Amino acid sequence: MICFPNAKINLGLNIVEKRSDGFHNIETVFYPINWCDALEVIENKEFQKGDEKINLSISGILVEGNTQDNLIAKAYKLVDAAYNLPPVKAHLHKVIPMGAGLGGGSSDAAFFIKLLNDKFSLNLSATEQLNFTKQLGSDCAFFIENKPVYASGKGDVFSEVKIDLSRYCVVVVYPAVHSNTALAYKGVVLIKPQKNIQSIITSEIEIWKEELTNDFEKTIFIQHPELQNIKSIFYTKGALYASMSGSGSAVYSIFKNDIDVQEFNFPINYLIWKSK
Repeated sequence: MICFPNAKINLGLNIVEKRSDGFHNIETVFYPINWCDALEVIENKEFQKGDEKINLSISGILVEGNTQDNLIAKAYKLVDAAYNLPPVKAHLHKVIPMGAGLGGGSSDAAFFIKLLNDKFSLNLSATEQLNFTKQLGSDCAFFIENKPVYASGKGDVFSEVKIDLSRYCVVVVYPAVHSNTALAYKGVVLIKPQKNIQSIITSEIEIWKEELTNDFEKTIFIQHPELQNIKSIFYTKGALYASMSGSGSAVYSIFKNDIDVQEFNFPINYLIWKSK
């Protein structure tokens, strides 16, 4: 059984305050995009006592580290502890870049929980699936329902937001730069926004350029000026709105009409995704 975990972009991101537990309260809008990994699971008929119950292999973009530390393996172990699953083989073909602010790892974990639910007929409710994902990371839960939401708290408190970008052309560029979220937070100076994102996002896209901001950009653009250059190129080419997604390093743009990405003349090592 196979599925295709998709990425997301952040429409704006305000860091509201630092919490007593060391985390930060934020506000943002998560919006799903169709830049996808591929994820497959089958029962492991070759399992022997002493083996790990999940045998995870990965192709595509290089994913460093022990596969048993991957969020997919951790997701399996959470569900297995509750439902005593059969041993499985899982394969991830990694396409969504990492350290990009696109939520690819979180999406893989959430989709794997949904995949296990379907594969083994667990009949998990959406609430039960959300409870598993919340143990894995702040934005994992978003990918269970996988629809636009206004996110607050640590990025894990969701409320409905009406936003549809399907009639626009969305372009996302990843410049082969890995952004460290922890370091990104350290460089942020907390400034209370004049308007909250929920009110801005319901206005016309044409005014987002003036009002919808990402607090991480000030420090990340200093560390990686090529990201600011990408954003500037987007606006030069007529984007209605452009921004870094999350803590970066992917930068996206929204165009009113279709655009030929070859016009940007980005270096060949840049990864580019376009919605249509």
